[in-house]
Amino acid sequence: MLENFGILEIIIIIANVTISIKGFNDPSAFEAGTFQVGKVLMGKEYHRLLTSGFLHVSWPHLFFNMLSLYFFAGNIEGYLGPLYFMLIYIGSLLGGNLLALFIHRNDPYYRAVGASGAVSGVIFAAIALFPGMELGFIMIPIPFPAWAFGLGFVLYSIYGIRAQRDNIGHEAHLGGAIVGLLIAVAIMPEMLLENTLPILLVLIPTLIFIFILIYKPHLLVSGGKQFYQYYAPDKDDMDHQYNAAKKAKVEEVNRILDKISREGEESLTEDEKQTLENFRK
Repeated sequence: MLENFGILEIIIIIANVTISIKGFNDPSAFEAGTFQVGKVLMGKEYHRLLTSGFLHVSWPHLFFNMLSLYFFAGNIEGYLGPLYFMLIYIGSLLGGNLLALFIHRNDPYYRAVGASGAVSGVIFAAIALFPGMELGFIMIPIPFPAWAFGLGFVLYSIYGIRAQRDNIGHEAHLGGAIVGLLIAVAIMPEMLLENTLPILLVLIPTLIFIFILIYKPHLLVSGGKQFYQYYAPDKDDMDHQYNAAKKAKVEEVNRILDKISREGEESLTEDEKQTLENFRK
């Protein structure tokens, strides 16, 4: 995996690190580039769909995204060339944010940052092109195929949305992943025939879950079917509860960022620091 790396890959990593550091140290710069539904839809600040992908909430958030990009991007750039690699990266970034924008279109306060959608697209493009590629981590010394990683990624995203225990933008992850995979297949359609099974293993459950996320979000409310049978609320009420819970988390992060702008980061309580730390894409 580490034998291949590309010039664009390195440039993108440097850009992410540089812009993220500026965001760490300058709340106004962070705010100016953040993806926020209201400012995109009502303020027509469409640049936020792109700039938010180069900002991160914390060093761990930045490190994890850039490490994942380093593992996968070089093979894509080396195999397809810089132009197609950039198409996959930017297309996945925009695709992930556009899916999040659609899902949260009625919540003007929803906001997010991070390169996770773009990185997810690069990972899934690699799965489409090299499904037999073996991966290994320090915690898991036994290598496993890339398609298994992709399937695990989908299941983790489903769990994250279902559990509602963090502020990670799993919707953007799934949107970016789908776009990256589809672009790779469009560039090299023969891969769909050569790697049919691994592609379908990650593509079908992802598309099904995105359909549920868009059209049946009440099914994802904590408690699921049991909750629905026990209280038997109207479907619209459950959708409202789902969206309200998400909005409450986002509004708390907005309040903390406003406090930093007024009083400085040193004014934050430990709980507020932890909340901000947990706000990731």
